[in-house]
Amino acid sequence: MGHCISSLSSSSSSKTGLHSHASTNNHSNGTEFSSSTTTTLATTNSSVGLRSQFSEAASEYSGGIIGDSGLILESPALRVYSFQDLTTATKNFRSDSMLGQGGFGKVYRGWIDTKTLAPSKAGSGMIAAVKRLNSESVQGFAEWRSEVNFLGMLSHPNLVKLLGYCREDKELLLVYEFMPKGSLESHLFRRNEPFPWDLRIKIVLGAARGLAFLHGLQREVIYRDFKASNILLDSNFDAKLSDFGLAKFGPSQEKSHVTTRIMGTFGYAAPEYMATGHLYVKSDVYAFGVVLLEVMTGERAYNPKRPKGQENLVEWLRPELLRKHRVKHIMDQGIKGQYSSKVVAEMGRITLSCVSPDPKNRPHMKEVVDVLERIQCINVVTDCSSTKPTVSSSSRSSPRHYQYGYRAGAPGVERRRPAART
Repeated sequence: MGHCISSLSSSSSSKTGLHSHASTNNHSNGTEFSSSTTTTLATTNSSVGLRSQFSEAASEYSGGIIGDSGLILESPALRVYSFQDLTTATKNFRSDSMLGQGGFGKVYRGWIDTKTLAPSKAGSGMIAAVKRLNSESVQGFAEWRSEVNFLGMLSHPNLVKLLGYCREDKELLLVYEFMPKGSLESHLFRRNEPFPWDLRIKIVLGAARGLAFLHGLQREVIYRDFKASNILLDSNFDAKLSDFGLAKFGPSQEKSHVTTRIMGTFGYAAPEYMATGHLYVKSDVYAFGVVLLEVMTGERAYNPKRPKGQENLVEWLRPELLRKHRVKHIMDQGIKGQYSSKVVAEMGRITLSCVSPDPKNRPHMKEVVDVLERIQCINVVTDCSSTKPTVSSSSRSSPRHYQYGYRAGAPGVERRRPAART
């Protein structure tokens, strides 16, 4: 995420509130499994407690509406690792194994057996991402528990897979599938050349399907920290949501929202949540709209280095979205010619709808998925019966320092937009 912010003012990491995405120098969100996780709940010496936690989580999900290849697991298929296991898998957490660092810990490259998931020597088996909690983190345990409970019970093609966990004394770790293409954030903002439009659409469509799955459960799940750095990419640029440390169950049927401490990231948090602490399922939809605007413009959700009045991307560009003929002028100039005018119009409409100040006016994520599928068919896929966009050979490769994408503050060029928007 970035540096921790509490009550909209800067502070240290003890009681974190909103996180700043302010500038490239402050980003730790190049860390794929960064921002808000890295703690643990139960392990070798407390597996009984863990099972009870899962039982509680499972009861919340019972009767859920499952679709689009999503599953609620009857029991978690997670491996319990010892600390020594993960010490072996990561070569003793050596610095050359580190993939990135976030506010709650470091992420390391580890090696595990492809079938058994047992730790193996470097170069043998498959790569996993091992997240080790910073022992000084105050809220890490609660967020780790959330991560284990949600990812331990839910399975969907657009959710990152949690493979296992470890808790020994003060050591709390999580083991995830490795996502070799990094994050959407790294490709949008840390490349030397613009990221192709067809891949942008493919990625946000996959992310939308992940959110739609969470929102479609009988007891809805509010992701609460949707942003470009939490959208991870596999070798085919298929998107998977990561970092469930801030996830919450949605309100019970008789209520419209849950009230909770304000947590999240500047620029992505919905206005009603910022103002009142009232968290709606549609608060996720607002954050999704912010990411759509980032994808369209190539600009960050929040950047204090922009001119006064332009720091917040939505506040800056909402007037442009309201004027249909102006939407084309906010598009990232680096991808000009890769989309049609009809696509721009559709993107403008769905983005404006998602970032509506009133959550009641925002669409359901299933509606967003339908619109994005239509956009993909219009501009990216020749045969609309296909769900996979055509990717040119030149766009399959990415700069070397983005190959793994877990590196916080990886060197890159921040592309600037023309200053004038007239």
